[in-house]
Amino acid sequence: MAGAAQPLSFTLTVPFPSCLEAQIAHDTLAPDAEPRRGGITKQLSVNRNILHVQWQADEARILRVSVSSFLDLLSLTVQTMDRFGPPLDSNL
Repeated sequence: MAGAAQPLSFTLTVPFPSCLEAQIAHDTLAPDAEPRRGGITKQLSVNRNILHVQWQADEARILRVSVSSFLDLLSLTVQTMDRFGPPLDSNL
């Protein structure tokens, strides 16, 4: 009898020009939960100016769809940030 398959994982690191821009991207993308209740998890974090994303999935197809969807949203987020210019420092 074969054992349960190990979950698949994928890690993405995205550098931003500043810590604030990485945090804006995180805050924009973090609220989007996975549509499926099971089979996949996604965790986002920020360390300095780097956005880290970690997925774990039971099936390659689910992982591929989730990563692809996230990359589309990330692209839109970056394009929007570029369009409106660099963020203002909130400490001013």
